Amino acid sequence: MSKVAVVYWSGTGNTEAMAEAVAEGAKEKGAEVSTFTPDDFEAGKMDEFDAVAFGCPAMGDEVLEETIFEPMFDACKEKLKGKRIALFGSYGWGDGEWMRNWEESCKSEGAVLACGSVTCADAPDDEASAACRELGAALA
Repeated sequence: MSKVAVVYWSGTGNTEAMAEAVAEGAKEKGAEVSTFTPDDFEAGKMDEFDAVAFGCPAMGDEVLEETIFEPMFDACKEKLKGKRIALFGSYGWGDGEWMRNWEESCKSEGAVLACGSVTCADAPDDEASAACRELGAALA
């Protein structure tokens, strides 16, 4: 059984709803899933999991949340090489630049993206929720 961590930050609840769907998808494929907020996750925990899903909405000028999520994620970068990960998040404006930049950052650190990232405008609809479950299944 694979062990999957779902680590997310959510300001409005949209990315939290996505995280719940990611966890459901991984559990449906038989994975042991642990869900964390950035306050409860640190780089040392990366070694405890076979795969990690990171979720963060677009903030400001299409960037990751800078005070809570990004510092935690930056600390995890040293553990990304060879690690299977997936990314997800919501946005309220823009064209997804924050996700493209985030994907490139992860690739440059040697992360293995298990599947395409999932984004949605505002709250996840049925299609976005299904895509999040598929993301979780891909990590399992």
